[in-house]
Amino acid sequence: MDKPTIAGKAPLPIDLEAGKTYAWCSCGESSSQPFCDGSHKGSSFTPKVFVAEETKTAYFCTCKHTNNPGFCDGTHKGL
Repeated sequence: MDKPTIAGKAPLPIDLEAGKTYAWCSCGESSSQPFCDGSHKGSSFTPKVFVAEETKTAYFCTCKHTNNPGFCDGTHKGL
């Protein structure tokens, strides 16, 4: 499996809107971090698409090595 590009080493707080669809960048190449802009095309990566269940602030992974795709789990601390 290919390794993603580390886009950052800190989570990004994002205000989510309940019912809205989001696409988290898994490749690390998007210029719209932490979300997908299609930069993965032609690679083995695909975005993690989800619908927010509630309106809240979530902390999105930018290192792309999280074990909870989309959301920061602290993995960046060991990179």
